[in-house]
Amino acid sequence: MSEEHFHQFSINIHGVLHTVSRPLVMGILNVTPDSFYSGSRCADSASITARVKEIISEGADIIDIGGYSTRPGCEDISPDEEFSRLSHGLEIIHKEAPKAIISVDTFRAEVARQCVEKYGVDIINDIGGGTLDNGMFSTIADLQVPYILMHMRGTPQTMSKFCDYSDVTVDVITDLAKKVDTLKRLGVCDIILDPGFGFSKTVEQNYELMRNLSEFLNFDLPVLVGISRKSMIFKSLGCTSAESLNGTTVLNTYALMHGAAILRVHDVRQAVEAVKLVGLSTKWWSNK
Repeated sequence: MSEEHFHQFSINIHGVLHTVSRPLVMGILNVTPDSFYSGSRCADSASITARVKEIISEGADIIDIGGYSTRPGCEDISPDEEFSRLSHGLEIIHKEAPKAIISVDTFRAEVARQCVEKYGVDIINDIGGGTLDNGMFSTIADLQVPYILMHMRGTPQTMSKFCDYSDVTVDVITDLAKKVDTLKRLGVCDIILDPGFGFSKTVEQNYELMRNLSEFLNFDLPVLVGISRKSMIFKSLGCTSAESLNGTTVLNTYALMHGAAILRVHDVRQAVEAVKLVGLSTKWWSNK
């Protein structure tokens, strides 16, 4: 049996240690008007409510809410506008799914702090990996919440200009290793790694990272894979993001077979099914 597969891990959610015995599915809730996949945009109460109900009913383990679109060339909005969008969504989540584990997708330390302190958010998902706000690492250490550390170069507006790597896998791992060391020195205990598919990488580099996904398991930290409906899929298949569900499921299955601990997706039911069927096929984890 390959040693690349998923390994059980524990995560501390507000003082309660959760043992995770199978890969988790994180459902995307975009409270934005301009996310790259138009089918995921929820800008009003009715659409947010419907999306929260859909994510929960389809079996997601985590809701990942974002108020700042990070598609290439996206509009830069103020921290106040971002927090206003998140507040609206978080209030609805608390009403519709009060027991849900909530992750907030933000690269701004103060927005992260407000979401945790005001709304009790469980996880911070930082696409900047601490590079877009120098205060993020110390804020996470202070808040003591699990932190998703993603690799990216530049900003969402400029990242496509920063795809020059000597060896994309080695360079990404080296960068993440330095940041993991910094976070641990600050006392951050719960770190989740995200190679950053689609962020400052070409299509070819994304697939090189995917081929080498098991290399990230050497950190002995859970690895998140977020490739849902991204251009690495639809450009390769000659289709659109709206037509990329099958391609997404194929790559999510590959990621599960090579150690992914969390799948971040738009289409929850299909990802939950992938986790179940891979588990039944390999018996690497329980499907309870």
